Amino acid sequence: MTDPRRRLPAVDALLAEPDVAALLTAHPRGLVLRAVRDTIEHARANDGAAPAEGWHAAVRGRVQRLATPSLLPVINATGVVLHTNLGRAPLARAAREAMTRIAAGYSNLEYDLARGARGSRQALCRDLLVELTGAEDALVVNNAAGALLVALSALARDGEAVVSRGELVEIGGAFRIPDVMARSGAKLVEVGTTNRTHLRDYEGAVTERTRLLLKVHRSNFQVTGFTAEVSAPEIAAVARARGAASLYDLGSGLLLDLAPWGLTGEPTVAEALASGVDAVVFSGDKLLGGPQAGILLGRRDAIAACRKDPLARAVRSDKFTLAALETTLALYRDPERARVEIPVLRMLTEDVEQIRQRAEALRKDVGRDSEIVEGESEVGGGSFPGAKLQTWLVQLHPQHLTPDTLAERLRSGDPPVIARIADDRVVLDPRTIFSDDLEAVARVVRAALDA
Repeated sequence: MTDPRRRLPAVDALLAEPDVAALLTAHPRGLVLRAVRDTIEHARANDGAAPAEGWHAAVRGRVQRLATPSLLPVINATGVVLHTNLGRAPLARAAREAMTRIAAGYSNLEYDLARGARGSRQALCRDLLVELTGAEDALVVNNAAGALLVALSALARDGEAVVSRGELVEIGGAFRIPDVMARSGAKLVEVGTTNRTHLRDYEGAVTERTRLLLKVHRSNFQVTGFTAEVSAPEIAAVARARGAASLYDLGSGLLLDLAPWGLTGEPTVAEALASGVDAVVFSGDKLLGGPQAGILLGRRDAIAACRKDPLARAVRSDKFTLAALETTLALYRDPERARVEIPVLRMLTEDVEQIRQRAEALRKDVGRDSEIVEGESEVGGGSFPGAKLQTWLVQLHPQHLTPDTLAERLRSGDPPVIARIADDRVVLDPRTIFSDDLEAVARVVRAALDA
């Protein structure tokens, strides 16, 4: 018997077909060539069966997929405000404009305009951070894990760093605080137990090799019941008395108190600095609402040591991050303006009646197979664990589609709409859908229901 794979077309022959050759007018030859080869190999892997849609259509579809960027804008309809998988904090308009402005040409990234000589990118956000927080000095790197790594290397390398067992957290991507500490060159010394750590545990662990006492805010989980932990001021006091440094890994970087909107339990940057620790570490792309960045604040000598550490060069921020972060921070000079213009803060503090109005508009535009129901949103991003925000959801209940199938069709839309499944129904949460995107969401939903 003849193997059907022997009848597969040759690459050159398929490339010469008029419909395939026509693709070369709109796409690079290398891309079309790869699409042809991939299409043939796919058929070979399926025992030589020709594509059901035909060779020309299969190649054209493959070209379109290859030409589409891998990183795409999506609409977050999940109600999780800081959705790590969806890029966490969307930027304020002013921050987006700042990135575009800097991207268009050259900039004074490391050039001192006043002196006409080389400058430092580390100075770009420093003064603004000092102004807003009252810290003596500040340093910005590319993310919070990088900031923690630099601080541990600068303040505890070749010595011991003491931390509570209850604070040895695992962060996103299965990275763990002990692993970060090990890479820094500091030796981890665990004290206390998972649920209870006392001041005497820290005091008993300090030796002549102790370089640092570390406090880690448990931002992405809660420990309840029979618990005890040592406060940052107490840890700072023990460190000062024993001649060691103190570091507070704050996590989310909350600059505004959100208690008036029912969000409590997350320490603010001001509270962390007031504790008296030598340095504070937090993220720029979580509750602060800016780009991915790691921010170090604290005493002048501690931050100077971090700035001089060789790792600081390896994790430095680029011009786009610094432009977006500086512009985001500038909004905090007017707290009310920051709350309105920084998307994360706006979504977390929005009146639920406004959310209901958007839900009604979306349901009306979707039409059939939908209704409005009460529900809950989440903060996400390892911030305010356990907190629930009242919201209104647009619930979809088509008779002919399973929830998984409908959710898949929404993800395949243009633009992709990321929904969630609750109570065996696909739901859309307007809290995280921008007003300008409501029409697009409705269009994608209607197309998914009719497909």
